[in-house]
Amino acid sequence: MCGIAGTWDAPDVRVDEMCEALVHRGPDDHGEQSVGAGRTLAHRRLSIVDLEHGRQPFVAADADRVLVANGEIYNAPELRAELGAERFVSQSDNEVILHIVDQRGADGLGDLRGMFAFALASGDELLLGRDPLGIKPLYVGDSADGLVFASELKAFPAGTTGVRSVAPGTTFSTRDGVASHWDIPAPQAGTTPFEIAAKEVREVLDRAVTRRLMADVPVGAFLSGGLDSSAICALIRQHVDELHTFSVGLEGSPDLIAARRVAEHLGTIHHEHVLTEAEIVAALPEIVASLESFDQDLVRSAAPTWFVAELAARHVKVVLTGEGADELFSGYAYHGDFTDPWALDAESRRSLGELHHVNLQRVDRMTMAHSLEARVPFLDVELIDTVLRIDPEHKLPTVGGLEKALLRTAVEDLLPHEIVWRKKAQFDEGSGTADLLGTLRSMAEGLDVDAYRAAHPDAALRSAEECRYHQLLVDGVAHPDVVLPNVARWASGRVDAN
Repeated sequence: MCGIAGTWDAPDVRVDEMCEALVHRGPDDHGEQSVGAGRTLAHRRLSIVDLEHGRQPFVAADADRVLVANGEIYNAPELRAELGAERFVSQSDNEVILHIVDQRGADGLGDLRGMFAFALASGDELLLGRDPLGIKPLYVGDSADGLVFASELKAFPAGTTGVRSVAPGTTFSTRDGVASHWDIPAPQAGTTPFEIAAKEVREVLDRAVTRRLMADVPVGAFLSGGLDSSAICALIRQHVDELHTFSVGLEGSPDLIAARRVAEHLGTIHHEHVLTEAEIVAALPEIVASLESFDQDLVRSAAPTWFVAELAARHVKVVLTGEGADELFSGYAYHGDFTDPWALDAESRRSLGELHHVNLQRVDRMTMAHSLEARVPFLDVELIDTVLRIDPEHKLPTVGGLEKALLRTAVEDLLPHEIVWRKKAQFDEGSGTADLLGTLRSMAEGLDVDAYRAAHPDAALRSAEECRYHQLLVDGVAHPDVVLPNVARWASGRVDAN
C-alpha cells in the first residue's frame, strides 16, 4: 500500500511537497520520475510485496512508459505468466499494471483482481485509473494549464481548482477522457435454492480471503466479534498457522466481549485496547483531518477504526477487514424496512457504488494514517458477481427477522452459534463510541451552533456534533477549500423501501 502524486503540465507545483503530505501512506521509500517539463510521477512506498526490488516508479525498458501505483493485484502471478515474465523487472504485483495496459490497453484493467489506483505516463498521454469499487483513492485537480493528482486531498497545493475523485472502475486519459473498465453487474433473476446459494457464497468468499493473504510481511485481521469480521478471521485461520487479531471498544462494550469469544474459539493471538473518553476526544482532531470528512456518521465509525488501526500497526503491516458485507448482503438496520426484494437489490447496488467516498474512505484513511494496509475480501469482484446473481429474496430478513441469513448460513459451521446469530451492531455502536460521541457536552462548548450553521450554509450541518467536526476539519487541513467540496454524505440517494 502506498501513496501517489504527480503533475502533468504543471511546472510550478512542487511534487516533493505533495509527497510530504503522504508520508504516512508510504514511510518505507520515496521515488520520483520526470517525464517532461512540468510532468512528474511520484510515489511513497509501504513495502508489502517484493521488499527488495519493488521500488517505484516503474520505468518500461524503452523508457517511454512510467508507472506509479497504489494497491495490491492479487492475481499478479497468473497475469505475469500470461503477459510474459521476461518483461518484468521486479516481483511487485503493481508492475502488472504497466504491462497489461501496454499489451491489452485500458480495457485490460478489467482482468485485474485487486485494489488499485495508478498513474501511467505513456508518451504525451497521462492515464489515471482506479479499481472497480474505489477501494484505493485517487483525486485529480486543475492547476493553471495542467493537472495534478494525488491519493489524498490534503496533498493538493494551494491554488488547485476543480478537485474531483476519479470514479471507481474508470480511467481518465488526458487524450481520450473518461472510460469505464468495470461496472456493477446488471440485475438478473436468480433461481438457485437458498442452501446451494449459501454454499456457493462460502466457496467464493474463501477464495477471496485466500487471495488477500498474499504478502511478504505478516498479515492480521480486525475482529469486532460481529458476523463479518468473525467470518473473515475464521476463513483466514484455515489457511495460516498463526493469526493476530485486533479489537477495540469502551470498557464492557459488546464488541470486546464478542471478539474475545471468537478469538478463543479460533485460537488467534488476540490484541485488544480498552478505549477511554479522554483519548477519543484527544484524538478527534487527528481523526477528522485524516478522514477528510466532517460527516457525523462517518466520523463516529472512524474513531474506533483509528484506534484499532493504531493497535494493529504495532504488530503487522496488513490486515483483512469485514468492510462491504452489509452493502452486499443487505445487513443494515434500515434494510429491514424492505419487503420488495428487487427494491432491496437496487439499494444494495446503489450503496456498493457509493462505498468509495464513505466507508471505504474511512477504512483507507484510518489505516493508512498508521501506515497499515487494509484488504476487503467482501468486495472481491467474483464475490460481488456471485451474490448479485443470487435471488434477492434470499437477502430479505428471514431467520428470526435477522439480516444476512445467507451469509450466516454460509459460515455457521466455523463459529460459535451465538456469534453467527448475533444481532447486527455497527462498529461504532458495538464499540460504544457512537453513544459516547453523540452525548459529549464538549461538542457544543464554546460554539454558537446557529451562527456556525449560518456561516456554512452549503455544509447542511445536522447537529452541534457535526458543526464541531466541520470546525476540526477546517482547522486541521491546509486547504479546506479543496477538501470540503469532496465531503460525501453517508445516506444520500437511498432507494425507497416501499
